[in-house]
Amino acid sequence: MLQVARLAPSLLQDASEPVAEFLLSQFNEDGGAANRAGQSDLYYTVFALEGLVALQADPPDNVSTFLETFDDGKALDLVHLCCLARCWATLKQEAPNLAPRITALWDQQNVYHSFLAWGALQDQGQLPQPISVKDSFPTRTTPTTAAAMTLLRQMQKPVPPGTVQWLLERAHPEGGFSATKDAPMPDLLSTATALHALSGQHVSIKHLREQTLDFLDTLWTGRAFCGNWADDEPDCEYTYYALLAMGHLSLS
Repeated sequence: MLQVARLAPSLLQDASEPVAEFLLSQFNEDGGAANRAGQSDLYYTVFALEGLVALQADPPDNVSTFLETFDDGKALDLVHLCCLARCWATLKQEAPNLAPRITALWDQQNVYHSFLAWGALQDQGQLPQPISVKDSFPTRTTPTTAAAMTLLRQMQKPVPPGTVQWLLERAHPEGGFSATKDAPMPDLLSTATALHALSGQHVSIKHLREQTLDFLDTLWTGRAFCGNWADDEPDCEYTYYALLAMGHLSLS
C-alpha cells in the first residue's frame, strides 16, 4: 500500500506540502499521533507515519520513544499490536519480537484479523502460513471483501468467482465506493481499499478515474481529507486513504 501511496504527489502537486504539514501537526509531544479525541494512539500513528513517508517528509524524532512505551506489546490487542509492528517497520528500526503474541491473538476466521496479522508477521520478518479465507466472503462489505482479496493475492490464491464484479458494483454513481449495497453514501475507506484490491487483481479502474477524483475533491479541506460527505473533521487515517486512492488513480 505504501509503495502506491508514494505516487499520490503526482496528483496532489502543490497540495503535498500542506498535507505533510497537517500530518506532522497530528503528533503529540510524546511522539504519538492523535486520535479524534486528541490522545496519542498507535492506530493513528501508523497512518500519520505512512502518510509522511508517502510524501517524502520526515516524521518527528521522538516517535520511537512513543513506540518504546509499549515494549513487547503484551498489553495490546491484536489490532494495536499489528500497528506497533507496522510503525517500527515504517521507521525502519528494529522492533521487539512481537510475532508470538500476534500469532496467539490471531483469529483466523476473522478477515480483518488475518489481513492485519499477515502483514504484521511480514513486518517481523516472518513468512506466514497460508490460511483459508473463502468462508469469509459472505460478510460482503467493501473493506472486508477488499482485505480478503488482498490477502488471497498475497497468498497467491484466486478470489472466488463473482467477487471482482461485486466490488465493481459498489462504485457510487457520484464517485467513490460505498461500504455496502444499501449504504447511503460512498466513503474514503471503502474507496481506497476497493481501488487497491481491484488494482491487485489487474482490473482496469480507468473508467472510474474522473468521478473518483471528483469524489476525493469533495472531501478535501485545503490541507487534509474527511471520511465521507457527513464528516467534517479530517484526520490522518482518512488522509492516508486519500493518498492511497490517488496513488492508484495516478496509474489508471
